Amino acid sequence: MATPRDVERIYSTDEVVAKLRRLADALESGKPFRIQIAGERVHVPVRAQFSVEHERDDDEEEVEFQLKWNVAELTGSEDDPLAEV
Repeated sequence: MATPRDVERIYSTDEVVAKLRRLADALESGKPFRIQIAGERVHVPVRAQFSVEHERDDDEEEVEFQLKWNVAELTGSEDDPLAEV
């Protein structure tokens, strides 16, 4: 069972551009995406759902790009990161 985690990390513009470029390439080619966030490697499966959120309050606005998936559904599938070579 995975350990709960909620991490937010600030990246430079160059780092964000590189990560988004790799993500776009993976989405376009239908391949899983791997990313390291605050020292932990995360494997994003092909069938992850992609969403964009916008939040606003009196002081600030926020746009979030999110990838979300159910880990239990991946066991034994082609998206299982343990099955990747």
